[in-house]
Amino acid sequence: MTVFEELQRRGLLAQLTDEEEIKELINNGKATFYIGFDPTADSLHVGHFMALCLMKRLQMAGNKPIALVGGGTGMIGDPSGKSDMRKMLTAETIQHNCECFKKQMSRFIDFSDGKALMVNNGDWLLNLNYIDVLREVGACFSVNKMLTFECYKQRMERGLTFLEFNYMIMQSYDFYKLFQDYGCNMQFGGDDQWANMLGGTELIRKKLGKDAYAMTITLLLNSEGKKMGKTEKGAVWLDPEKTSPYDFFQYWRNVADADVIKCLKMLTFVPIEKIEEMEAQLQATGDGKLYNEAKELLAYELTTLVHGEEEGKKALDAARAVFGGGGNSENMPTTALAADQLTDGAINICDLLVACKLVPTKSEGRRNVQQGGVSVNNEKVTDPNAMIAIEGEVIVKKGKKVFHKVTLA
Repeated sequence: MTVFEELQRRGLLAQLTDEEEIKELINNGKATFYIGFDPTADSLHVGHFMALCLMKRLQMAGNKPIALVGGGTGMIGDPSGKSDMRKMLTAETIQHNCECFKKQMSRFIDFSDGKALMVNNGDWLLNLNYIDVLREVGACFSVNKMLTFECYKQRMERGLTFLEFNYMIMQSYDFYKLFQDYGCNMQFGGDDQWANMLGGTELIRKKLGKDAYAMTITLLLNSEGKKMGKTEKGAVWLDPEKTSPYDFFQYWRNVADADVIKCLKMLTFVPIEKIEEMEAQLQATGDGKLYNEAKELLAYELTTLVHGEEEGKKALDAARAVFGGGGNSENMPTTALAADQLTDGAINICDLLVACKLVPTKSEGRRNVQQGGVSVNNEKVTDPNAMIAIEGEVIVKKGKKVFHKVTLA
């Protein structure tokens, strides 16, 4: 099975500029390709996951990845798929975020010996002269054509700034620059990036008379059509300080039955034949136990990929202990309370939920308690004024699937 065939079987391919040429390049390890990452935070998140997995797959097949971080485009913000203008970041913040990205990407991509590159588009975009851009690049873009693209049409009703209108030109210039300086002949990205990517291939053709190619990968949506990677706490991050390995594991362990096979295909390196066999069994039987086994496999594979085998096994063991009724809390997420957080050795249940970061505010904690969604040491707590004694080890449960251990510092 070729690389291209595997991408097809895993449901990753969305739109391609030239299927036969792209197939030829990636199957024979001849692609030098790039994927862009906007440094809007100091950590990558689940929304970046599929791009990282694709880069890893293609590198394993002999192709060369370029991770392009948007030190320049990050100053503007991409309007694609957005209903509002992004917050403007400082140059210092963008640089810090770029450094954090490379550290996380190194878990997926081998940057040694020139096998992959990380490039910052701020190196060329920030030094451009406006008049030169208008003369060199502006003439290659039709405003009429740009306004037909969905990414701009969606924003026209709310208001599209001239700042954001330039984003397509900047991203196209990136491809043009990477083609010239690094021999980059292909760009990959999410399906919402199609218009920007076509802009790049057109600019290369018009300015250089050469062919370059673009391919989008399917957006990771759940069975309800919503982007995956969000929880009530916010984004699911790859940084263990922002989303613990256990919480990361639990996010994937708790995906809907309808989404687990799709996630296994698109995000893991489990052999596609094994996944298709599981899919056939699930379709034939609808067995809940098999669904749980598939979700456990998904959670373990992804946690190991992001956080390493040791953290993956710890999260798996903790989840099995908790949900299997074993009571083993050794690897459960833990909060150690200081003595000054207690009053006569106890703490209010809403304060406890906030201290454990199980809810963002006391008011939300109160709502969870009043709705019967909180237990302490297997006893439901329904009074938001209840005081919880912290003696030895206390296990807090929120909802059906969130467990947290509390101890004294």
